[in-house]
Amino acid sequence: MTPSSPSHSFVENFDSHGIWRREFATRLKQLSDWLSNNELMDSSISERMQQLEAQIRSDKVMVAFVAEFSRGKSELINAIFFAAYGRRIMPASAGRTTMCPTELGWEGEIPPCLRLLPIETRLSSQSLMEWRHSADKWTRIDLDVNDPDQLATAFEKVSEVIKVSIDEAKALGFWHDDAPEDNPRQDAQGNVEVPRWRHALINIAHPLLKQGLVILDTPGLNAIGAEPELTVSLIPQAHAVVFILAADTGVTKSDLSIWKDHLITEDTDHSSRLVVLNKIDTLWDALSTPEQIRSAVARQRSSSAEILELPEDQVIPVSAQKGLVAKVTADDALLRASQLPQLEQALSVGMLGQRKKILQSAVASNMSDLRHEISHLIGIRRRDLHEQMMELRGLRGKNANVIKHMRGRIEAEQAEFDASGQRIHAVRSVHLKLLREVFTALGTSTLRAELRQLNQALRQPGIKLGARKAYAETFNRLREIFSHTKTLNAEIHNMLATSFRQLNTEFGFNLQAPREPELARYQNDLDAVERSHSQYLGLGNAFRLAQPEFADRLVRALATRLRVIFESALGEVELWNKSAASQLDAQLRERRKTFAKRLEAIERIQNAAVTLDERISELDAQDARSLELDTKLVQLTKLLGDAPEPVQTPVEAFAATQITAMA
Repeated sequence: MTPSSPSHSFVENFDSHGIWRREFATRLKQLSDWLSNNELMDSSISERMQQLEAQIRSDKVMVAFVAEFSRGKSELINAIFFAAYGRRIMPASAGRTTMCPTELGWEGEIPPCLRLLPIETRLSSQSLMEWRHSADKWTRIDLDVNDPDQLATAFEKVSEVIKVSIDEAKALGFWHDDAPEDNPRQDAQGNVEVPRWRHALINIAHPLLKQGLVILDTPGLNAIGAEPELTVSLIPQAHAVVFILAADTGVTKSDLSIWKDHLITEDTDHSSRLVVLNKIDTLWDALSTPEQIRSAVARQRSSSAEILELPEDQVIPVSAQKGLVAKVTADDALLRASQLPQLEQALSVGMLGQRKKILQSAVASNMSDLRHEISHLIGIRRRDLHEQMMELRGLRGKNANVIKHMRGRIEAEQAEFDASGQRIHAVRSVHLKLLREVFTALGTSTLRAELRQLNQALRQPGIKLGARKAYAETFNRLREIFSHTKTLNAEIHNMLATSFRQLNTEFGFNLQAPREPELARYQNDLDAVERSHSQYLGLGNAFRLAQPEFADRLVRALATRLRVIFESALGEVELWNKSAASQLDAQLRERRKTFAKRLEAIERIQNAAVTLDERISELDAQDARSLELDTKLVQLTKLLGDAPEPVQTPVEAFAATQITAMA
């Protein structure tokens, strides 16, 4: 593959994903305006629209680059994302470059900058997520995105180190007496080098980052193991993980340790893991024939795939350094030899393509629910119109006394309906009482109590080997909470179904109990979180787990992920509640409007302001407009589910305009 085949470029496939998201936001706004203009927007529909808009706007695709030191990881990031600058942007010199986890993304609310969290914050039990909200604790460097030299100089900060004593290194998590082979080397004074920074956030208006891509650049094994939130939260939540090996060494002991301890479990989706066999140019021996070189690369690829237990096509041989040079110098032959385009294709068509399908599937499901809810509202409106037409057609040929009698009957029905408020209020009261139990079960107080109990268990003497049991007991209780919530939801659904049937019978409503919230996916998320933590609780981390401050950080990292799960589940229950309540409100509103229109029609007929046939014609026209609304609704929601065809942009044109686009 060459630069002339842009449809397989990582850049352009991701760009097509961004185009789809922008187009979706535009079409969603059109649907929202149309619903408001036609009085079809209620609180439930508005909430669902806002959730859809937020889901698309905030959707991020995180690609984590993981490797032991000196595997060419930063060079690979330069080659894929920053070649248009014509130089290296991420530090990629020999030796250790990325000393702290580094996230590259884009937040439009703040200017381009590099934020650095001091390593000393590890001495506190606060999680990284909590530190993100403490802006004053970060060192900030503003970035000029049009100045490659300034960017590169600023990014060099992520490779800074400081020297500390052995005791300080132990407190920070970089020295372990029981694992001497992993400890940093001491200098003549007995001090050791540790990263100066705990975490780095790079906010830069790169075109791909502005579309929701987040790049996570991780340090080597020792630094990964010392940061629990990185291991149990950030890497497991990445949509794709690129694991880099060196072609001249293959899978080393430390490589295999990272792979087994941090990247793969029995339940991991292997298709989201891509292995890069980097530095194949080290095998380009001038004394070997091209066929001999290809055979050497193939052997390393096959061996690496076998050791990592992956299909061979998920191990991509690459020369990141030659790929970067080829892009900068526009050398097509060298780019082909580097095999970088094959990696870009695997990232875009495979991993990111899968992410796009998941998002579009979620959107399609939400749009189906939305269309059903609005169609139901239009159906109620049409039913009331048909009832009015039948009523008026029954008056044809009748005298004034009959018409007067009908007016009295409508007024009596209206009075009876207005007196039904207590009956409807009782339904709401029972509904809210049951919901309060659900809100308590999924509330922050319940989760906080569970995590406090876990933290106390981890702090017990001799807990080093009992951590798995403490976690298992905690997650069993959390699963029981979701099971109890599911039982409560079923009880609420049965209550609504019974009450709605009675109201339908008594008042001619067309209420339908909304489908119960689907909580199974949140239970699956719980299982995934438990697996990522359980993997971290082996004998290799027994020493760390014996340190109370480390256990605190681990539990806080867990709290960050669990809070998202519980809040998301609670949000779904709240939307379910609004759907039931707004459905009742909508039918009450429509019924009151119908009474008013029926009385108005009778009054106009009595006053000879309009004939029966004229009023029936008016209702026929309104019904036709309602039918048109239903047809238009199907068209608008179908547009939202369709993804536009990706725009084909030549890679050369993109490279020429990329830096300008960042301004």
